[in-house]
Amino acid sequence: MANFSQITNPTPFGFYDQENDFIKEADNMVVFVKRKMGDDILSVELTKKQIFGAFEEAVLEYSSIVNQYQAKSQLVNYLGFATGSDGETIMSGSEEKLPRDNLEYLTRFAEPYAMEAGIGGSYNMLSGSIELEGLRQDYDIYTELKDDAGVPIFDNKKGKIKIVEVFHFNPQAAYRFFDTTSAINYLNNEFSFESFTPETIFYVLPVFEDILRAGQLDLSNRVRRSNYSYRVEGTKIRIFPAPTGKNKKLWLRVRQYPDPNSPSYEDATVYGVSNMGNLPFGNIKYIGINSIGRQWIRQMTVALCREILGLIRSKFGNIPVPGAEVTLNGTDLISQSREDKDKLITSLKEMLDTMTYDKLIEMQATRAENMNKQLKYVPIPNGKAIFMG
Repeated sequence: MANFSQITNPTPFGFYDQENDFIKEADNMVVFVKRKMGDDILSVELTKKQIFGAFEEAVLEYSSIVNQYQAKSQLVNYLGFATGSDGETIMSGSEEKLPRDNLEYLTRFAEPYAMEAGIGGSYNMLSGSIELEGLRQDYDIYTELKDDAGVPIFDNKKGKIKIVEVFHFNPQAAYRFFDTTSAINYLNNEFSFESFTPETIFYVLPVFEDILRAGQLDLSNRVRRSNYSYRVEGTKIRIFPAPTGKNKKLWLRVRQYPDPNSPSYEDATVYGVSNMGNLPFGNIKYIGINSIGRQWIRQMTVALCREILGLIRSKFGNIPVPGAEVTLNGTDLISQSREDKDKLITSLKEMLDTMTYDKLIEMQATRAENMNKQLKYVPIPNGKAIFMG
């Protein structure tokens, strides 16, 4: 009888048809399955191709489940990198690797907070000015906010914008605080000195004192002393007090609401890995599967073959024979095979659940804690060692 290598298209997909380990196992699998089905006593209506196909399916199922749990452990380190498909072929290479941890996802996750704080981000911020007119308080941001060349920044009123900062205040607090006499003013205020000679007396103060004091003076001037304010309603900004004089400008920093798929710069990570479905994971090679996995695959192959045999026998519930009828056990085979498949898949998933990288870290932490508890009862030597022999 022909063996695996002598049969044309022995498996439906042919993923493992060139692997010597798979070829050798496939021929043995035919004997294994048929004997498990009772072929020595009663003929088993399965062809070699059906058994080979079930064997390939079992390997693919094992590979898929293991890859799912690898994705569960390491998806965060692959996000944004090259995907598992180029549109026509499945790209692989990472399914049997241990990737090094990185903080790219954390950095990208924190990026919008940096943008809101004004210290970074993926989207451009626009700056422009509005030409003020005497005694006119209301201005349309969409039409009157212009760049240095006098061109409106927004040519229409489509799209929502966010005003980041309006430079409509009297910037005097910083100058008052950081001028040449700031130390005298500061120490007089803090220590109630009537007078002193700064050339002969010095005080070392932390930098945060300067920062807090500058912020205090700036806020005080804005709230208590300044009449400068504004209010935004719809597309209009109203400024207080009414402007006077000519050739005055009101400067604004604004940005449009970001499109998450179109950052300001060309970013290839937008087209990179975004979920488990496009991870660069291919089928695990059969030669890379150890004895634990191979035994699971053998049991799954038997369950799949039992289901195929059950479907075949279900086509003929009863076969007439001289003087009686033979009832086939197709329904029982299907029920038993599906129960076996569920048990195998459940047991594999439960085992892999305990072996995700997060679980392994928890296990190591528990082991270290228990070891410390045990070491508490180990007597501390007094420094004298006795050597025998």
